[in-house]
Amino acid sequence: MVRRSALVVRGGWEGHVPREATELFIPFLSAQGFDVRVEETPEVYADPDAMGPVDLIVPCVTMSEIAADQVAGLRRAVASGAGMVGWHGGIVDSYRANAEYLQLVGGQFVAHPRVATGIERLPGQESWPDHTIDLTEAGRRHPVTSGLTDFPLRTEQYWVLSDALNDVLATTTHPAEPGAAWSRPLTCPAVWTRQWGAGRIVVITPGHDVPTLQERSVRTIIERGMLWAARTASAS
Repeated sequence: MVRRSALVVRGGWEGHVPREATELFIPFLSAQGFDVRVEETPEVYADPDAMGPVDLIVPCVTMSEIAADQVAGLRRAVASGAGMVGWHGGIVDSYRANAEYLQLVGGQFVAHPRVATGIERLPGQESWPDHTIDLTEAGRRHPVTSGLTDFPLRTEQYWVLSDALNDVLATTTHPAEPGAAWSRPLTCPAVWTRQWGAGRIVVITPGHDVPTLQERSVRTIIERGMLWAARTASAS
């Protein structure tokens, strides 16, 4: 078997447990024939010798900052055929002030919806509504999500801004509850793919914590996404 190269870049806000979250998927990648390199900062993106052989990039950095040469290197690697797969704040709440990064991933977290009053939540889970991830028609046919069904979650629900280059595989709807500032339900993409040059990008907005990442459908989408996006797949 020809070994492939995966690069995990993790860090930023510790509330999204970047180390524990990425450690869930490193054994899977190794079993699928990837040699996995782990970096704790995005500095590696600026190194063309390091990025050239990478077949799959797994970013897990919430907020934080990225230098111009680093985001340029990341964009260059994806455009050249490296896949990029991430979840939750590790990919769509990253580098908020960097327009080049936001253009690359095609979306940005902006808010959590409010939870209806009278619903009890554990401390730290006040913004965790019961909600559903609904597959689109495209999602029911796509290799990353085919065979899955709509599934419920109780965890953070992301309100994201996104653009029309995304191929949306699943959505989630934020209801307009009494007292909310928005006047009607809003449906946001929850899973999307995106072509950037020769590279494939997969974004999964659930994934706030380890239990959410271990949810069967969430984990399946992430793992399938990694295999679908990796360079050897995207070249086929």
